[in-house]
Amino acid sequence: MSLLNWQEKPVTALANEGVIAPDERLPWPQTTAMGVQHVVAMFGSTVLAPILMGFDPNLAIFMSGIGTLIFYFITGGKVPSYLGSSFAFIGVVIAATAYGGKGLNANIPVALGAIIVCGAIYALIGVVVQAIGTAWIERLMPPVVTGAVVAVIGLNLASIPVKNMAASGFDSWMQAITFVSVALVAVFTRGMVQRLLILVGLAIATLIYLVLTNGMGLGKPMDFSGIAAAAWLGWPKFQAPVFDSTAILLIAPVALILVAENLGHIKAVSAMTGRNLDPYLGRAFIGDGIATMVSGSAGGTGVTTYAENIGVMAATRIYSTAVFIVAAIVALVLGFSPKFGALIQAIPLPVMGGVSIVVFGLIAIAGARIWVDNRVDFSDPANLLIAALTLILGTGDFTLKFGSFALGGIGTATFGAVLLAALLLRRKT
Repeated sequence: MSLLNWQEKPVTALANEGVIAPDERLPWPQTTAMGVQHVVAMFGSTVLAPILMGFDPNLAIFMSGIGTLIFYFITGGKVPSYLGSSFAFIGVVIAATAYGGKGLNANIPVALGAIIVCGAIYALIGVVVQAIGTAWIERLMPPVVTGAVVAVIGLNLASIPVKNMAASGFDSWMQAITFVSVALVAVFTRGMVQRLLILVGLAIATLIYLVLTNGMGLGKPMDFSGIAAAAWLGWPKFQAPVFDSTAILLIAPVALILVAENLGHIKAVSAMTGRNLDPYLGRAFIGDGIATMVSGSAGGTGVTTYAENIGVMAATRIYSTAVFIVAAIVALVLGFSPKFGALIQAIPLPVMGGVSIVVFGLIAIAGARIWVDNRVDFSDPANLLIAALTLILGTGDFTLKFGSFALGGIGTATFGAVLLAALLLRRKT
């Protein structure tokens, strides 16, 4: 089927078996069930990222639904993706707001203004891509660069759960129990339970924590009073942004990371569906950028297309974009439940720390996977030095100061990787 015919085919085309293409859908009961499954798939990460930054997880879920709908309409319903909280913002937001790791972040407005600017830059890149294509991005950020930058995000964040989310020896042991629980679920289960390894592992560790603390008095007991007091329905807690130049200079470069991330995700979906999605890359960047701006303007995190949901599509072979309309609506409903938010806040900090260790580790390995999938040649000294220097700059949180402004580890690693590639890869064949 040609691309032209695919574009003209209505999204509402019904299909009942086999591979379900982006422009097709199952009957609505099955479509609804698949939408709920996608919410479950994105849930753990979309909730974890705002907690680590001190944002309201209820609002983050709500804005992920809004962002997914924005993305759907801007891409014309042609690109199957869910937009959830981006982990690329965690390090720079924590640095810009001096967040201590517990409770709501008192300096969220400063981060919000910078997230809006980052989204605007991202959308502008999308406009350029829509006009002239993506070849310049692939030259600017070859696989050795994108792999290193993605790996650095996980490595730079590693100290947060290890140093800041375990106040006692008991808490450290609970972190270990948590990441071992997640690992056991990942290795010894199958099907949907295995796909929800973060969520299931977190639930198991929370139950163990509850028994050891509330039941045996070994640590700080879980407090359920907030859940009991919270209303079932209520408006999310919106916040207004504040535009601060220092925070903007620190957070805005994340746009480059989002471009690399989204480009990889869409290439993966193209490969799975057998559809050429390159004509929609610019619109995808614009949709993601505008969704990030809208989220930041209301108090939510920056958003990005989610690999977790791409994994669900790969497992089910259902790529219908109609599924993501359902998923977005479910997320909006959850965002209107303060009791749901209170339940998330009741999760013990060391359990969240253990989950964070897993998630950040997986992000680091995702960067390495980019190298493997693209067969990056590390016998080439240029590739070797680009990757080596980028990893150390990011992991060691190498900081460059320009007057009162400081560019932290993720920023120096990102710009450093791009500049090193431009310098070292410009050689005669």
